[in-house]
Amino acid sequence: MFYEQDWIMQQIQMLVQFIARTVLKKDTISYEIIDEANLSQADLLYKRLKSYIAERRICDAENLLFENIHEDNTEYLEVALDFYQTINQMTDDVLEAHNFSRQEIDDGMHEIMRKYHISELEI
Repeated sequence: MFYEQDWIMQQIQMLVQFIARTVLKKDTISYEIIDEANLSQADLLYKRLKSYIAERRICDAENLLFENIHEDNTEYLEVALDFYQTINQMTDDVLEAHNFSRQEIDDGMHEIMRKYHISELEI
């Protein structure tokens, strides 16, 4: 089971990197708020997601992400990738303790890809 989870973790990271490079033209994903005085809706979503993650409200965070994502705005794609990359770095024990799994991260990533019309054939 450990090897299977490790493999899924690596696959998720590869998906994040692929999307960052091909869609966002970035080598890495790390969402950054540029202007704290003039927060965009994506910035506000990012801040709420980070707060939920800190509180270990991972399910609530993912629900919030999908309730607020705008498929026509790649800023939200970057927020989503940052979110999944962040929770993917958590241990399986932490995820499970908060009713989340590595498989749910993978499923969420694939749902984001579907929303942004990113085909697995491109990978």
